[in-house]
Amino acid sequence: MTTPYTLKIAKEDLKFSAAHFTLFPDGSGELLHGHNYSVSIAISGTELDEVGLLLDIAALKKHVRNLCKSYDERTLIPTESPWLKVEVTSEQIEVRFGKSLYSLPRKDVVLLPLTNLTMELLAKHLWEHTASSMSRTSSNILEVEVQETAGQSCAYRNSLSHQRDSEK
Repeated sequence: MTTPYTLKIAKEDLKFSAAHFTLFPDGSGELLHGHNYSVSIAISGTELDEVGLLLDIAALKKHVRNLCKSYDERTLIPTESPWLKVEVTSEQIEVRFGKSLYSLPRKDVVLLPLTNLTMELLAKHLWEHTASSMSRTSSNILEVEVQETAGQSCAYRNSLSHQRDSEK
């Protein structure tokens, strides 16, 4: 079945600035650097509620703003990477990659359950957090797009029933 309604949200304040590095299959990695990420959301569905809305857009925007705020001015570190050794104390995060050692204040780091810090995995991670926060809706498809720099972005799109099935 087609989804006749698509609601898009690409507000100026759905953004965060964060540091990261991406690892590559050949064993190399980028230098630690930062991006001004922007996030956009698209929700598609077949039915509107009794007042003509696809979903509670205010709640969705609040959730995405809070998610962006939690990543803003932080260093994003993947904790599931087989190439990184991450040690956490109450004050510090130490990350070892090959011969490189990064020691960062704990308060400046967001640890993410990812294998790498790519646009692709970040888009899927934000999709999962957003999908799990959504109240019951007739919407069928959720898309989360992460733009790393102008002209370079990745979107993750999936059925919301996929998220509901994985929560069971």
